[in-house]
Amino acid sequence: MSGEKARPRRKFFRQIDLTKGSIWKNILSFSLPILFSYLLQTFYGMTDAAICGHTLSPSEVAGVGDTSPITFIFMQFAFGCTAGMSVLIADRVGKKDPEGVKKAFATQIVLSVCIVVVVTLISVFTIKPLLKLLGIAPSDNAVNNEVYKAAYTYLIIICGCMAGQYFYNVICCILRSLGDSVTPLVFLAISSALNILLDLLFIMAFHWGVAGAAAATVISQSLSAIACFVYAVIRYKELRLRPSDFKAIKFRTAMKTLWQGVPLGLQFSVLAFGLITMQNGVISFDKYMGEMVEGTPAQIGYGAACKLDNLFMTPFNALGTAMISFTAQNHGAGDHTRIRKGTLQCFYMMLILAAFAAVAEFLLSINGAYQHIFLAGDKITADTIRYGNTYLCSAVPFFTVLGALILMRNVVQGLEKPLFPFLAGIAELVGRIVICLFLPALVNGAPIDATASTAAFFWMGFGDAGAWMLADLVLLYPLIKYVIHKKPTEEPAVPETEPEPEAETAVTDDPESIEK
Repeated sequence: MSGEKARPRRKFFRQIDLTKGSIWKNILSFSLPILFSYLLQTFYGMTDAAICGHTLSPSEVAGVGDTSPITFIFMQFAFGCTAGMSVLIADRVGKKDPEGVKKAFATQIVLSVCIVVVVTLISVFTIKPLLKLLGIAPSDNAVNNEVYKAAYTYLIIICGCMAGQYFYNVICCILRSLGDSVTPLVFLAISSALNILLDLLFIMAFHWGVAGAAAATVISQSLSAIACFVYAVIRYKELRLRPSDFKAIKFRTAMKTLWQGVPLGLQFSVLAFGLITMQNGVISFDKYMGEMVEGTPAQIGYGAACKLDNLFMTPFNALGTAMISFTAQNHGAGDHTRIRKGTLQCFYMMLILAAFAAVAEFLLSINGAYQHIFLAGDKITADTIRYGNTYLCSAVPFFTVLGALILMRNVVQGLEKPLFPFLAGIAELVGRIVICLFLPALVNGAPIDATASTAAFFWMGFGDAGAWMLADLVLLYPLIKYVIHKKPTEEPAVPETEPEPEAETAVTDDPESIEK
């Protein structure tokens, strides 16, 4: 009986060989744990928002919400580097080259330490200038000053303690490259539960406010990162590094690894400057005669709508993340026909998700129902609903465009063509900035302030959809060249290094963890 119970458990924790079997079933089964991971991340993000929304003042809630573009700059640069560098590990897995996996892992660890130190220092010393760029600065006005204090407090903790969150993402990307998308989910579930408990302790019991919300996130993710690293090293022998593995790191290999990671990191980071422009535009709708209006309805309504959007974007992002590993493993195996089929089948899944998200968000927008999830009732007004629903109307109809963007970006990245996703990020940045700076004021017929029209706010929100369209156009070229018109490779992939005799075919010690 015990053996019968153990078998389903081992099957649940198995690695998935993305180079074999049914394409859509493998992509779907591999992406589901990633989806649940993202939903959990969204959930404890919602927990922070809900607890803050029910315990903090409207100005503090607005201040925390205004930090999103800034945290996006630094976190997404670090996380993008990690995802890009992990492509090389997945490529070695596809080549059945465990020694190559070990060398790529050692290289990524060393580079990750360097990246997180540099990014942490830069982020801490640029918080004030970036807040000023958002239009948030110390002021004699009580509302302005409260928004600034909340934003600065939250950022200094999140950015100063970035290492824990970053290395959690490092090990998650590495495990997914190996074909294991379940282990990150398990440790994230533990982290989420701990985050909720710490939120309640720090905010509700200790009354630490904004600082408590930030500390809860940092501590829970740091502990999860440590535990996940220990488990991964114990389970996968490819990740058990020796001092000689670090000494064997070559400059050329390190540069190749950086080339895979840095453009993707820059792409995500560059996008944040477009988001800052958009957030700054949203803040303008809450100002009159240069001062913040009471209640900051545009920021609160827009922030709640973005949280709803992020919730329904998680399936898109999960499929996109799965496609990096799928593409990279099959690229390593030399099976470009399988990559082409997988891309098409994933696009069909994206269409289904876009239709479902559009219907669900429309229903939740009725009477601003979604705002009651994220905000206390006294913070919800007719204006917060008007601003939030206007943004949803400008973005949700274009979710198909967004799904195509996420798919193409990750497939091209998995093919080790990082320049094109970076250029797509530049196009997205330019599109969002141009639209947000000029269209709202043009439609309004006057500079933007709290008296601006709803139509002007619609075109501010359209900055997202317009940016997605431009990025899609950039990525069509590599998709056509390297996926649609790519000729099948007749020669089998050859490992870059000779595998050890004891690991000729297995990627893990447990043969039952490999999908037959």
